[in-house]
Amino acid sequence: MRYIVFILFSLYLILYAVSSLAVDYNPWTSTFYFENDLFNGTDSNYTNGAKLSIISPDLSPHAQDGKLPRRVLEFIHRIPFIGESTPNYTHKVEFAIGQNMYTPSDTGRFELIKDDRPYAGWTYISTSYHRKNEAKDFMSFMDTVELQLGIIGPESYAEETQKLVHELRDLNQPNGWDNQLKNEPGLAVAFERKWLFHPVVTDKFGYSAIIHTGSTLGNVYTYLNAGVEFRLGWNIPTEDFGASLIRPAGSTRLKIGDRFMMFVFGAVNGRAVARDIFLDGNTFTDSHSIGKNYFVADIAGGLAVNYRRVIMTWTQVMRTKEFKGQESEHSFGAIALSFSFPIDLSGVFSTESGINKQNGI
Repeated sequence: MRYIVFILFSLYLILYAVSSLAVDYNPWTSTFYFENDLFNGTDSNYTNGAKLSIISPDLSPHAQDGKLPRRVLEFIHRIPFIGESTPNYTHKVEFAIGQNMYTPSDTGRFELIKDDRPYAGWTYISTSYHRKNEAKDFMSFMDTVELQLGIIGPESYAEETQKLVHELRDLNQPNGWDNQLKNEPGLAVAFERKWLFHPVVTDKFGYSAIIHTGSTLGNVYTYLNAGVEFRLGWNIPTEDFGASLIRPAGSTRLKIGDRFMMFVFGAVNGRAVARDIFLDGNTFTDSHSIGKNYFVADIAGGLAVNYRRVIMTWTQVMRTKEFKGQESEHSFGAIALSFSFPIDLSGVFSTESGINKQNGI
């Protein structure tokens, strides 16, 4: 635990220095996610998740200069639902890379454990489109569409990741990865809408609520989901849509404000699950599988602190039983570190910029 605290503190200092340069109001935003049940002293089920994302400046024609290439913006502004949108909408895109890891309860055994979940890894890249209705009066909303592409099985390198971490932390090695799901390309397409209800005046102690509903379709996950989150604290933000956890279309932090904020939150997210490859097994070939529960819920609570465009969130999650015969609910901790920063790409693809450089201008 002390190593994690040291790493996070070091990251915070670095990100604080970088984010202090983001004096413009249309920056990029990046978030690093780390979720693990080591915070609860276990090593099973959804045992680890890591993700790094970057979200673009507002791409709307009415937005402040995000210092993007002129030709790229001209192309984007030809897209009707962006170029013809009204000033109360923002449009952003997101790119991410991540890895999730799943193991049975007893990782010391070499043989297949038939009455527990399979070993599985999921390594993926994703792209998302976010359309946000800017805060008016007391309510705003955001639509997110996300496409995930990746690989399940040995080529996800989840086995190597877990064994390396266990070696570095001097923990017992997991021995059952020879029984993991087989290699399979993965696809997930997700849509989610979030509604944010917030106080009209936000520069004081207050509260807000976020409702979300969505769906995900693919050979990795297929489910319907809905949930609610309540926040209570100082300077409740109107730029984000709740706590960010690793899940399809789950990104919420499109822009980080520069004023101090601190708040606590509680949330519930429920899923009606038609398919979960990490329990149902491979789609196109025989593999280990176990009977899943069709209704699963996450109950979460935590604390978020923002200072100078760097926000750190700690979330504790309790997930209800996911499969038949599971001994108990599963808990894990989640840390998300987000910051906004400027990148000047305006000279990319610019003929004029190249001529000026040649002339020494």
